[in-house]
Amino acid sequence: MRKSAFEGNILRLIRSEIQSELDHSPILQLEDRFGPFTVDERPGEQWISLRRKFGDKEDIKIEATMFDGSVPSSKSTSSDPQDVQLHITFIVNISKDDGETLEIMCSAWPDTIQISKFFVRKSSKNSPNAYIGPEFQEMEDELQDSVYRFLEERGISDDLAEFLHQYMKNKDKAEYIRWMETVKSYVEQK
Repeated sequence: MRKSAFEGNILRLIRSEIQSELDHSPILQLEDRFGPFTVDERPGEQWISLRRKFGDKEDIKIEATMFDGSVPSSKSTSSDPQDVQLHITFIVNISKDDGETLEIMCSAWPDTIQISKFFVRKSSKNSPNAYIGPEFQEMEDELQDSVYRFLEERGISDDLAEFLHQYMKNKDKAEYIRWMETVKSYVEQK
């Protein structure tokens, strides 16, 4: 008897939380495109992929995490946890027919992208000890600017950062509700 009362209480709380989340802000339909990119949503995972072809020889794939960090908002002096800038990590792979891939590691802040590293990965996997170059911020400003322009030509710009933040906010809510539904189903099993 105690077990079923306990389970009934958990189920009531889970249902209440799901309803509260949906009442607060409903889940929007996730986009399947961003400009020339197709979006692979991966339900139940913390990643999404974006893909496109650029010109005749380049295949571009972007792998992006859900929110994976935050920093205090520069506009805020309060200690309110709502006054933070959320961070998303994403990796851009630009492959050519020769099997080599330019890999660019980036951050998406709410309205801007930031490159942290880039290197060429050979067709055979690089050894874990391969030299992959200096940190991006240590490079000459002119080189940094040209890499940002290179990405912009391929549709990877501050607009992508804004898209990722909107998309991941919705995905985070959808995944939370999906997770609660899974827990609810588990508790309901006899």
